[in-house]
This record gives sequence, C-alpha cells and structure tokens, in this order.
Amino acid sequence: MIQNLIYELVNYGIKQGLVNLADQVYVTNSLLELFGLSDYQEPADTETKPRALHEILEDMIEYAHKNGILEEDTTTMKDLFDTKIMGLLTPLPSQVRKTFADKYAVSPKEATDYYYQFSQATNYIRKDRIAKDEKWVTDTEFGPIDITINLSKPEKDPRDIAKAGQAKKSGYPSCLLCKENEGYAGHFSHPARQNHRIIPITLGGERYNLQYSPYVYYNEHCIIFNDEHIPMKIDKATFRKLLEFVEQFPHYTAGSNADLPIVGGSILSHDHFQGGNYVFAMAKAPYETEFSLKDYPAIRAGIVKWPMSVIRLQSKDTDALTNAADHILSAWRSYTDEEAFIFCETDGTPHNTITPIARMHDDVFELDLVLRNNITTEECPMGLYHPHAQYHHIKKENIGLIEVMGLAVLPARLKNEMLQLEDAILKHKNIRDLAEIEKHADWVEEWIGNYDITAENIHKILQKEIGVVFAKVLECAGVYKCTKEGKAAFQRFIDTL
Repeated sequence: MIQNLIYELVNYGIKQGLVNLADQVYVTNSLLELFGLSDYQEPADTETKPRALHEILEDMIEYAHKNGILEEDTTTMKDLFDTKIMGLLTPLPSQVRKTFADKYAVSPKEATDYYYQFSQATNYIRKDRIAKDEKWVTDTEFGPIDITINLSKPEKDPRDIAKAGQAKKSGYPSCLLCKENEGYAGHFSHPARQNHRIIPITLGGERYNLQYSPYVYYNEHCIIFNDEHIPMKIDKATFRKLLEFVEQFPHYTAGSNADLPIVGGSILSHDHFQGGNYVFAMAKAPYETEFSLKDYPAIRAGIVKWPMSVIRLQSKDTDALTNAADHILSAWRSYTDEEAFIFCETDGTPHNTITPIARMHDDVFELDLVLRNNITTEECPMGLYHPHAQYHHIKKENIGLIEVMGLAVLPARLKNEMLQLEDAILKHKNIRDLAEIEKHADWVEEWIGNYDITAENIHKILQKEIGVVFAKVLECAGVYKCTKEGKAAFQRFIDTL
C-alpha cells in the first residue's frame, strides 16, 4: 500500500511542477527512506483517478501511525509529519526564487500567480482546511463588509499541549515570521516549514521577504517581512515602503498594522506588512468630505465614509504622498483633544498612531491613513477604542489591519454557537438557560422581533446580524464617531494640518 501512495504522491508532485522528471527517482528514494523501506516496485495499475493531496497524505499518515513511524496521531504530530513528507517534494529556495524572477520579468502578476499556486501545491497553504472557513458578505450603511469565521487553524490536542509544556524552549527561529522558518522542521510549539519558500524583495533600500499566509484570510493573502527580527514601527519610511511594494506589485494592496499594543497586530516584535490580491470593503468606500493640504496641492485628500477614522490621499507622486503622510502622522502623534477624549500620551506612554494601507488605481497611488489610539480607562481596560464589552460575545480580539479594511476574522467558537442558537430559536428554548450561548441572549432579543423566522432563513438572519455587530465593532475602534459631534472633532484635527 505505501509504495502505491509514494508513487501517487510523486506523480502529484510532477503534475504540480514540484518534482522534475530528472529528480523522480531521487524523490522516490527519499520517501522510501522516510518510511523505513529499502525496496520499491512501481504499481502495475498506474491509471488511477487523481486524488486531492490531503487524501494522499491522510493515507500516508495512517500507515505511518499503524507501523510505529508516527508515535501519536495528534493534529500537531500529523502536521509535523506530513510537512516533512512535502518537504521532500519541495524545490530548493534558489530554484523557486529563479522561477519567480523569470516570471516577474514577464509580469508581476505572472510571478505571484506562480508563487501562490506553488504555495498551495506544497501544502504550505492547506486548501482543505481553508475550505472549512465560513464566509459571507453583509450589507451595511458603509457598504458590503466581508465576514469570515476562521476554522482553518486546528485546535490543540491536550496531548500536544502537555508535550509542548515539557519541551525545552528554543529561541530559534525568533518568531513565526523570521526567515529562518524556511525549511525548519518545527516542534510541538512551532509549526514545521520544510515546504515553505520565501521570495526576497527590496523596499526602501532594505531587504524584505515575501510569503503567503498559511491561513489565507482573503485571496493571495501575503506577508512582507523584514529580513531582520526588528520591532514594528510606523514612520515615514513605512509609507515609502508600502508605496514601493504596490509599485512593484500593482495588482496587490499592502498595509501595516499599527505599532502600539491593543491597536497593533499579534506580532509587534517583527517588522512586517500584509497585502494581497483583494479589493477590501474600505477600498470601495468613497470620500465623505474632501480638504486641501496647503503644502501638498497636487494631492487629493479627504475623509473616507467608513466606521473608523480614515484619511485618504491620492497622487501620482509617491514622494509627495510619503511626505504628506509623514506630516499627518507627526501631527497625529502629538495631537490631544480633551473634549473628544483623545490624548496623545498619559504619564509618558504614547497613544496615537496610524494604520496605513496602500494600493493603486491605474497609475494613481492611494494611501489610507487610519487614525488609532490605544488609551485605556477603568470602564474599558482593554482599550477605549476597542470592541466594547457588549460586543465581546461576537468579537473581543484586537482590531488589526485586516479588520480595519473591512474583513471580520471571527473566532472558530462562533460556528458551533451559531448552530446552537439556530436550534434554540427554532425550538423556542430559553437562551439564558443554555450555558454555552447564554452570552448571546441580550443580542438576540434586540433583533428577533424584526423577523418572521423559519428553518430556511435562520442561518442567513444570524449571518446578517453578526455582520451588523462587526460594523458596530469597527465604530468602537474609530477614534471619531460617525455622529455630528464626532465629525466636528475630526474636522478640528484636519484643521491643524
């Protein structure tokens, strides 16, 4: 059986362009060694219907576990093992980079098309898991907003958690973004990356690397990370680098998480950006009002109609855009408006920063600057401009770059909770009596009377109402609210520019 699986996998590698025909025997022998075999005979029947990669790997894992090659069949152990398998099929970094460069010489899109397909073919992006994510679009007053319940990150097995706790701690690689992840075997608390390849690029005269996110929250979700393990920082150079990236890859957008806790991303210790071939809801939002920047007359500037506080700049001149963005950042870093409860610092701790996003429209560069503030209060210890407590039943995590742009990444727990809610609502159960979903009771009471609910429409209704909550969550994160008072306060800041 295992010899048939080896043949099937190598044949998959050839068809996907991972294995050159000249390397077929070498890769086959490498797989034989992994499975402790010294003999091989090509199967007589080679006309089998091609199967999905995850099905082949699942059969290989089952064989390995039954034959003592894989000690335990936990998710982590299986992931470590099947990544090791795929690493034997994955071309060397130098080969991947050469192919990317050759295709980039034809067009940037041809290069990224190749690299994205390659990252899926190697199983670095696990398509079978990504397909489990639940996604939909909710219409709001700010336009259609994307919602996803993230189901692609597997839950930890208690056996894996126990082993990770006992394992010797390693500082290599320094984090999940570092270039040293390329080809790394991984362990209980760090994913295997033998099938991972990165593409070096230059931004602002510094070396960065391009890769795709293994969880792909949107089409061609990429990460652009500094070659060095240095902290996130939003400054003039950041704007220049983002604009250079979209100039090099004009079909992509690129943005950066803010550089302060609460309003920043999950990995503030490593300088990186995120991008991809996707038009986010915020990119479709129009100017609500426009204003002039006296020192930058060639720039079209305005406030975007969006639940968060966004200044949009447009120009063909990237130097002017960079300088204007730096001017706004400098002004915002030191700006205090006590009436609007915006403080640039308290007790020496800075609070104001920006989440920047760059994109291109034909030959015009566009830079969105999202004003952020991470101040906390006794009533809002997790952040005043953070999802408020009444929405934590849906979303309590930080609002990072992806959410800012209008794509909700919601926790996996919601999938099961929504199923329980559907059942409870249809059967007229008291939601407050059900421990796992009691936290949703107040929310359901707010909208349940607005619908004639049936088994056919309950799922869509829940999806719509979750989307409405997410729009409110974005309003929570906005430093200036979408009210008469909020707009007047926003204008006070604009007037200082």
